Amino acid sequence: MASPHYAKIKTFVKQRISAGRWLPGHLIPSENELTRQFKVSRMTVNRALRELSSEGFLHRVQGLGTFVAELTPVSSLLKIRDIREEIAERGHRHRAMVKFALEEPVTREVAALLEVEPRSTVFRTVLVHYENGVPVQLEDRFVNPAFAPDLLKIDFTRETPSHYLFRVAPLAEAEQVVEACAPDAFARRLLRIGAQEPCLIVRRRTWGRSGVVAYAVLTHPGSRYRLMGRFKP
Repeated sequence: MASPHYAKIKTFVKQRISAGRWLPGHLIPSENELTRQFKVSRMTVNRALRELSSEGFLHRVQGLGTFVAELTPVSSLLKIRDIREEIAERGHRHRAMVKFALEEPVTREVAALLEVEPRSTVFRTVLVHYENGVPVQLEDRFVNPAFAPDLLKIDFTRETPSHYLFRVAPLAEAEQVVEACAPDAFARRLLRIGAQEPCLIVRRRTWGRSGVVAYAVLTHPGSRYRLMGRFKP
C-alpha cells in the first residue's frame, strides 16, 4: 500500500536532517516550494510540516519560515484548559479585560495557519486575563467565522473565547508550541511588566471535526505563571 503524500514529505525532511544535510537552524524550503516539488496541495505540505513541528524536528516562525529545530528537549502539555477554570480551581478570582473583538481581513500568515482563503476575514479577540487582580495572560486569538459565527456577540467578561469555542466547536485536535522570549511593548503595557521580564508564549491551533477553528498566541509573565504536563503510561 502506497504511503500518503504527507508521509512522503515527512520522510524526505527526516532523511535530510538525519544525513546532516540540514543542520539545526537551517531554513527548509517553503510550503510553496515543497508543493511544487512533490506536486501536492499546500494543505498536504502544511500537515506534514505541522506534524514534524509537533514531533520536535522543525520549528516554525511566523513570517520567517520553517527551520530545523535545535537539539533541545520538547515538553508536551497534555491538556487544553480554559484559563478561567484553571484560576477557579485554585480558589482564586478570574477577571477578563477585553482590549478588542472585531472582524478583520486575514493576513497571509494567519490564512495559512487557519487554512482559509487569503481574501477571507477572520474574528480577532484580544483579552487580558487577571488572577486576583494581577494580569497573568495576554490572549490574542484568531477564529474562523465559519465555526463560530456568533463569537463577537459573546460577553467575554462572562465567558472566555476558549470556553465558548469548546462549546460550539468541540475540540478534535490541538497543536501548541511553548517558547520563552522577551515581551514586546504591547504585551508589556497590558501585562504591566518591565522590559526584562521573561515571558512564556504558547502558540496554539485547535481543530474541530471539519478543520482549523482557531489560532491563539498566549503570553504569560514568567514570574506569574507555570505550565505543567503530567503523563502516566
